[in-house]
Amino acid sequence: MTLAEPSVGRLTEATLSVETVIMGGVPLPDLPADVRELIGRQAELDELASAIGVRGDGSHRAVLLGGDAGVGKTRLLTELRDVAFGTGWQVVAGHCLDFGDSALPYLPFSEVIGRLANEVPNLLDEVAGQRPVLRALQPGRRTMQGSEQDTSAAVGRGDLFDAVHGLLDAVAEESPLLLVLEDVHWADTSTRDLIRFLLSRPFEHQVAIVASYRSDDLHRRHPLRQASAEWGRIPGVARMQLDPLGPRDVRSLVKQLHPAPLRESEMAGILARAEGNAFFVEELVGATSAHGGPVPEDLADLLLVRLDRLSESAQLVVRAASVSGRRVSHGLLTEVAPVTADALESALREAVELNVLVPTSNDFYRFRHALLAEAVYGDLLPGERVRMHAAYVGALASGRASGTAAELARHARAAHDLATAVDASIRAGDEAMSVGGPDEAADHFSTAIELLADPASRTDVAVDLGYLGHRVSDALIASGRPGRALSVVREMLEGLADDWPAEQRGRLLIAMATAVMVEETRLNPLEFTEEALRLIPDEPSRLRATVLAAHARAHALNDNVDQAREVGAEALTLAETQDLPRLATEVITTLAALGAKGSEDVRSGLEEAVRRAEETGAAGAQLRSLFLLGRWHQDRASFPAAVEKFERAYAVAVGIGQPWAPFAFDSRLLLAQIATITGDLDDAVRLSDVSGQAPPAVPETLLAAIDLTVRATRGDEKAAALLPQLRSHWSKDGLIPITVGPAAIELHALKGDVDAVIAEHDAVVETMTALWREFFHARVRLGAVTLGALACCVPGLVGAERERVAEVADRVIEGSRRTLALQAEETTHWGPEGVAWAARLTAEHLRLRWLLGIDPPDEAELIESWRTALDRFTDYGHRWEIARCQARLAAVLQAGGDQAQARSFADPARAEATRLGAAPLLAELRGLGAAPRQRAVQSNEALTARESEILALVAQGRSNGEIGKQLFIATKTVSVHVSNILAKLGASTRTEAAAIAQRNKLL
Repeated sequence: MTLAEPSVGRLTEATLSVETVIMGGVPLPDLPADVRELIGRQAELDELASAIGVRGDGSHRAVLLGGDAGVGKTRLLTELRDVAFGTGWQVVAGHCLDFGDSALPYLPFSEVIGRLANEVPNLLDEVAGQRPVLRALQPGRRTMQGSEQDTSAAVGRGDLFDAVHGLLDAVAEESPLLLVLEDVHWADTSTRDLIRFLLSRPFEHQVAIVASYRSDDLHRRHPLRQASAEWGRIPGVARMQLDPLGPRDVRSLVKQLHPAPLRESEMAGILARAEGNAFFVEELVGATSAHGGPVPEDLADLLLVRLDRLSESAQLVVRAASVSGRRVSHGLLTEVAPVTADALESALREAVELNVLVPTSNDFYRFRHALLAEAVYGDLLPGERVRMHAAYVGALASGRASGTAAELARHARAAHDLATAVDASIRAGDEAMSVGGPDEAADHFSTAIELLADPASRTDVAVDLGYLGHRVSDALIASGRPGRALSVVREMLEGLADDWPAEQRGRLLIAMATAVMVEETRLNPLEFTEEALRLIPDEPSRLRATVLAAHARAHALNDNVDQAREVGAEALTLAETQDLPRLATEVITTLAALGAKGSEDVRSGLEEAVRRAEETGAAGAQLRSLFLLGRWHQDRASFPAAVEKFERAYAVAVGIGQPWAPFAFDSRLLLAQIATITGDLDDAVRLSDVSGQAPPAVPETLLAAIDLTVRATRGDEKAAALLPQLRSHWSKDGLIPITVGPAAIELHALKGDVDAVIAEHDAVVETMTALWREFFHARVRLGAVTLGALACCVPGLVGAERERVAEVADRVIEGSRRTLALQAEETTHWGPEGVAWAARLTAEHLRLRWLLGIDPPDEAELIESWRTALDRFTDYGHRWEIARCQARLAAVLQAGGDQAQARSFADPARAEATRLGAAPLLAELRGLGAAPRQRAVQSNEALTARESEILALVAQGRSNGEIGKQLFIATKTVSVHVSNILAKLGASTRTEAAAIAQRNKLL
């Protein structure tokens, strides 16, 4: 468990003999102490020890140590352990193991706590007394023979993380503590989250963390790839890569391991094949020492050659151990090894002496290297492998040996024991959910479903498919994959025979309805809840209450208020009589969202639902109530109250290990969205950063859309490179195109790309028509942004292009106004946000006509439209849009000659744009509000004939070069004339000059 025997470091150096100097249970080669020197790694050791403060003050709290498998990470950490002990540090370690698809959440921390229970029991008992959640991670509680887990009440992940943090701090109170986490490339999602928590949260006392991983295992989609990148950006965390040894160092290592002379051909072979990997060197040297002949050409063959050094009984034991994976307990090996008890002891001693197996401090044996275990297991014959897995199943299932349900499931699958594999997978899923591991739980439940995929096999296994479908759906939804939940449950429903029990079918229908209600789909949940009601007997039961609760919620989503109230009342009564307080709270949340008389009733009802959820411990209902309450405040532009509710909701979700679940992720997304509205752009970027978190595709894309919005606001044209990747996810959720689309339009406008602006608008409408409907609410905002972008492109347009833009504008405004009319017919409530965007839609359309010079509006009408838009966005509180409205109102006022009024709006807009870092808006404001150089002329008498001619072409949007070519004069000459025209008209820009000329009939 620990870096030393004994572990936590409270013993003197005298107790650390050569035989006990191990790292994670892996001893150094069995060589005399005087040759066990560190070769080729002294610089890395000095750097590592200095970085974490083992030597010197230390500049970092943690180091991520990467390197290829076998490159020497463990050897380096062994030396670091010795240095740490020598300076009075305590050292403790945990290891991640490769369980494949049967991951056990928080395994390395269970290992750490188990060791602390032996070394500092009083301290652990004291801390666990204050933080009982720690007991859930004690090794004895993780086995099937340990305390029964209450799968109905999940361990709060926030409390668990705080408890582990507090325990490490308490241990470090006596002397500095070094925590080493090995092989985190095998870490499960929950373990990675806990590591991130420890890295990002400071300790009161000195605690240093070193986490090692195989960098060659980190393929592009490996979850640790993003996680390690994100961890490396946390203040106080350094990254260190262990490179292969150089040829000279390899030669020194070979000579240390093999003192007897080697032929140069043998040495060259080792150099060429080891490629600087210390483990490969050791293996190759070991094989050479054993056989004295040529080194085998393949490393796997070499590993098996080392196995050949063992006696027959020892080989049997090692093969049996390989079936367990990288390590196996002595008790389990006693049950499965095909040898007598006496032969087992002798075989183990032989395997340990020859460095094939390594004993650890907690009655476990582990292979000297994972590659050795894999090679031995891969060499087993198919029948031999099945028989060995069956032996493990017998030992674990009977209770003769201790193990987890995840282990039993893995062995049962390999042994083709369908019934046991299904049962153990379901139990493993329940255990994972109980400790806040929905990702692992979903994998276990999915495995059980895969095993039951053949309908014929279901008759051989007594499984309630309704329960299993419900559990896998809950786990997938909790992990942020409702679309996957929908697909899995639908497949289960389609695979059921007609005579399958009605109650099981009913449970699956409810699972289906639940997934539909949180997923982007055109399916109607009422279709499934109504069928479930027909199947479930009309008599008091828990299942009937569950069906009615889902049916009420389905009615509410369909805006069937009266039916939702009626069914909800029945569901609430039944839930209370059936003693289902959490379900009752869910129903109360549904009813509260409906409201009794008005909006205030909705708010008070939801607040009561939150209170009830907290009392009953119904985390799901609490999360949903807080989210809906936050939306209630957001719809009324009460952003501080909305933020408080969303933050509470997200905290609840993180606490139960479900940050990507519906209402949980939605709370985070809306927090980021509100940050863009209130002008907290840096906070929006922080909230949208998913580095190291490996979220599902839709949440990741939506948060990326928020980041894109911020980058567009700040004028980062490089952000356009992200558009193709984001566009590939548009069809998965309507929020994606309506968030990405406007940001993309702003980016296209920066380049003056009219065609791209139009194409982006049309693509969003097309996608949303397929997903939702043609006249969706966000079409008003989309239209306003599109018209504004087209207006920004006008100065670069010529006559024919201007006419085309005018035609497109008519089409855009028609679609947006049709949306407004349709919502009015449906008596849809438009809050401050909708009213503000409708006002800007009108103002942008008038501004575009004014700039195009096509059916331009009266100056008074244009000014009034922008004043209205500014007032509406002020009511809404959208700081960026307030500044944009101020800028465009200032431009109109300045073009009309009202310089003082223009300045009164331009100055605050400029200040806000500077604070936001909004480069495009600052460019738009350049020159606005400045004092005019001279009084604007009222007729064309002050302009020369040539200037009048050039002004007409400027008003058409022609560039200086185009004007020069048309008039057969130099571009520089045109530039001089344009400068004179701007000065005479008192204009700051060509657009303003064109507007003044249009208004004063100078063209």
